Amino acid sequence: MSQLNTKSDPRQICIALNEHTPKGGLFEGDREHIHPQSNLPWRISPEPFWLNQEQKKELEELGRSLHQFYKAANTLYHQSAKGLQPPWITEYLDLGKPSHITEMGLWNRIKSQLPLVMRPDLLLTEEGFRIIEMDSVPGGMGFTAQISHLYSDLGYDLIGGRDGLVEGFYNALSASTNNQKPTIAFVVSDESESYRAEMQWIADQFSQNHTRAYCIHPRDIHFDNAGLFIKDHGDEYRIDAVYRFFELFDLKNIPKAELISYFTKKNIVRLTPPPKAYLEEKLWLALFHHPHLKSFWEKELQETAFDQLSTLIPQTWILDPRPIPPHASVSNLEINNLTVNSWNQLKGISKKQREMVIKPSGFSELAYESKGVSVGHDMSEEMWNRDIQNGLDQFKRTPHILQKFHKSMRQTMHYYDFYEDKLKPMRGRTLLRPYFYLIDGTPNLAGVQAVVCPPDKKILHGMVDAIITPCAIQSENQ
Repeated sequence: MSQLNTKSDPRQICIALNEHTPKGGLFEGDREHIHPQSNLPWRISPEPFWLNQEQKKELEELGRSLHQFYKAANTLYHQSAKGLQPPWITEYLDLGKPSHITEMGLWNRIKSQLPLVMRPDLLLTEEGFRIIEMDSVPGGMGFTAQISHLYSDLGYDLIGGRDGLVEGFYNALSASTNNQKPTIAFVVSDESESYRAEMQWIADQFSQNHTRAYCIHPRDIHFDNAGLFIKDHGDEYRIDAVYRFFELFDLKNIPKAELISYFTKKNIVRLTPPPKAYLEEKLWLALFHHPHLKSFWEKELQETAFDQLSTLIPQTWILDPRPIPPHASVSNLEINNLTVNSWNQLKGISKKQREMVIKPSGFSELAYESKGVSVGHDMSEEMWNRDIQNGLDQFKRTPHILQKFHKSMRQTMHYYDFYEDKLKPMRGRTLLRPYFYLIDGTPNLAGVQAVVCPPDKKILHGMVDAIITPCAIQSENQ
């Protein structure tokens, strides 16, 4: 793409971006609704999504805040398990999980380990960022890194630079092992098959620039008493680090999962994210706002982190069907200026009053990729009532949360329309996904993905009619 730069015709930039992207854009997506000439399964913009220096600084601070939050959450769970904190904390976080899953989270060898990749989902609202989820088993770093190469080569000053998403990932994985040139395996399950291409791309980048790295299916793993191995052209190499691209709720369908678990427990292989299902629950957003835990969060988090997260995390509640005493109420939840002490008060409320979102918390195939999400004011009263009751009914199997809805602000971006062969404007709503890598215990902002969705979409996520692009810093004269 050296013949192009930021002053080139935007239409030509989009065509070149498409031509230099592998078919499928490292993520096949919904090909049925994409123009056959488009390699990317989303709309292509001639420029990145612009953020200013102040927003970048806030994201960098957020990385430090999230790291402290994960450490505090990990501490809180363990203290609750030992009886040093209220038992209802672990009771909530262990709901619906078999004993072998909860036991893994308490292994001494991984007690202090945290996910090496942190990716919150941020809405960009008129009031600033809002955290709607925190994903510690994320994908997207591969295809975002690949298109970041292309935008960077055009001369754009991307957050994280041209190679931040790849180099930062390698540095995080490498630093987590005792090997100077570790053998790294990206283990991708059948359930996560759609992400295999981007994980293979990252493995190829690692192999070209640093060390042996492989993208494999769990069944490709071999073992002996010394550890896990991968075969390559007749040779065998012991695996030092595994990026777990499979969900713990799917563990029964993962071949050789017990071997990965065994050598993780023995500290022979570094598994990330660590097998701590409790850290992957959306319930933490509700626990952060729980009034009985405020003093804990204030003590464990630095003042800057506590204040930032108090602003960024929307009010969130756990849909717990157990009766609330007549003299008590759900903290900070009011309908018609009345405190709520029965979830039935949420049934039959007006469209304006139900500007809230219902989500399954975790440990379920419904809790990922925006599945199982209900937006109250985007559905009929009958459907809202049904989904409230469904969330309550599933409490012991798949607990649900109720979260205040925040609207992402509208911003205009341009994209290339393959059908009409021209650039078109779209005034869309934006979801930001910053990627933070923990390198020797320090969070590093390695890149930011922007997903700009049509304004009629209440649930923002990757889709064929969204623009997906990396973020860059806007200069003062832009």
